Amino acid sequence: MNRTQIHRRSRRRGRLFRRLLGLVLVALAAYWVIYQVLPNRLHIEPEWRSVDKPIFVHGEMTGYSASGTGDGLLLPLPFLQKYVDSSIRYEEGTKSVILTTANDLLYMQENSTDASLNNKPMQLRLAPEDQSGTTFLPADTLESLYGFEVEEDTETGSVLLMTAGESVPLGKVKGNEGDRTRALRSEASIHAPILADMTPGTVVKIWNSDNEDWLYVQMNSGYAGYVKKDDILSAGQKTVEPLPVVPTRAERSWKGKAVNLYWEAVYERNPNPQKFGAMPGVNVASPTWFRIVDNDGNVRSQADKSYVAWAHAKGMEVWGLLSNSFEPDLTTVALSTYERRMNTIVQMLAYADLYNLDGINIDFENVYTKDKANVTQFMRELKPMAQAKNLIISMDVTPKSNSEMWSLFLDRKALGEVVDFLIVMAYDEHWASSPVAGSVASLPWAGSSVSRIIEEDGVPAEKLILGVPLYTRIWSETTEKGETKLSSKAVSMNAVQEIIAEKKLKPVLDEAAGQHYVEYKEDGAAKKIWIEDKLSLEARVKLAKSFQLGGIASWNRSFANAEAWEALQGIHK
Repeated sequence: MNRTQIHRRSRRRGRLFRRLLGLVLVALAAYWVIYQVLPNRLHIEPEWRSVDKPIFVHGEMTGYSASGTGDGLLLPLPFLQKYVDSSIRYEEGTKSVILTTANDLLYMQENSTDASLNNKPMQLRLAPEDQSGTTFLPADTLESLYGFEVEEDTETGSVLLMTAGESVPLGKVKGNEGDRTRALRSEASIHAPILADMTPGTVVKIWNSDNEDWLYVQMNSGYAGYVKKDDILSAGQKTVEPLPVVPTRAERSWKGKAVNLYWEAVYERNPNPQKFGAMPGVNVASPTWFRIVDNDGNVRSQADKSYVAWAHAKGMEVWGLLSNSFEPDLTTVALSTYERRMNTIVQMLAYADLYNLDGINIDFENVYTKDKANVTQFMRELKPMAQAKNLIISMDVTPKSNSEMWSLFLDRKALGEVVDFLIVMAYDEHWASSPVAGSVASLPWAGSSVSRIIEEDGVPAEKLILGVPLYTRIWSETTEKGETKLSSKAVSMNAVQEIIAEKKLKPVLDEAAGQHYVEYKEDGAAKKIWIEDKLSLEARVKLAKSFQLGGIASWNRSFANAEAWEALQGIHK
């Protein structure tokens, strides 16, 4: 091949290359125009269209599906627990569902229209159903109980739920009848596929408006996606009416008023209150009259009408104390089912009527951690029943610790949402068999006990009452064969004052504990006492007021002297 032929072939290849390059550039230009300049006109169906009766909340598919339609609509229990009320309780043994609100306790069973509301029989229009292992509950009953609103689209099958008090802005697609539609897109871009063409006048819920140019909206059909802000006009607000707020008696009677409670430790017989000295400032008595005594939840009473009459005459309320007998195995069984818990509750409410009580104080101690949920459930079921009878409900809780039987079983956050008051038993920092001697409740420790519950569990300060000790411990230290042995006994305030006077002791201030302290020798033992007196009790009152707590509660009346009541009435000043 000569040089001329080679040159011609080379020119043909060059022209071909330029043609191909031109075609590529044209294709790229067309692609850029179509996909980067012109809006995407591709229509797609959302994934949920293949789902039967999908449920939406806040414009998002929840992953749950309803059952039935119209008046026969049923909602799945797991969905309700996640989006409406996490405390809805299901008990496998009886196939029952228990729902509690501030005012109502609803009990239902699968496949039965027999139910009870606040322990009174009622008939459901629809029975709860078990569908392939999932419990479905009647929507109409729940709407009445929780106040939520359900919209169902018959064409798409979508179910849209808004909770009581929820509000969302509404928008309306711009334009007049016959004008062009506006695109609802899968993403905030004109190049995203179209989910639906919205005609002018279509009303949408605006769930998110944070994007500068786009709104995230939902149509009544369930279709949800992005639309240009310029295509939507404001159309007001959609609000589901909140449930009516019924003030509790605590809110009516105790708001802005401090509780000054004493516990009356009742063992074999009731004391004669006529022999009590003056207790200025005290406004609540809580005798330890009631306890659960068997696995069925039966309650034994030691209540005394004359004591209640005396207290009322003195201007005090009476909050009868119910204990679990401090028996962990009994507690496990007695709180394990709705029937047993309700047996206890019904008896306590009957006693409240019989003895004209103003409230019930719950003192469950020595409980397995595994029973934590049952303890909370008991309180959830008690509260609306007691509320209907105008009773104050309080519960005693220990400071937070790693002790299984005394602390870990208490869900203080959940309990704080249910009860009128949580009483923090801020004592026994150093308990009877403590390995080291120390204060029953040093001031910093008591303060930390309260602050942790406020900060870690979110319990409002006004719902907390500071429990204070009116007793102290006399610690005895001896040395045997080079080993220190320690024992203690709890004594009253008067007993300590008598020891100080008899032995001519001079108390010194333990600044770290916030208390007076004495020590002395007796029978070869070193005696140590961190004293409860006017100074320590006034400091506890000051602590409660610094946190703006709901009041104070003292254990127990029989340990006190006149000095105690004088100091504690400072809670009202």
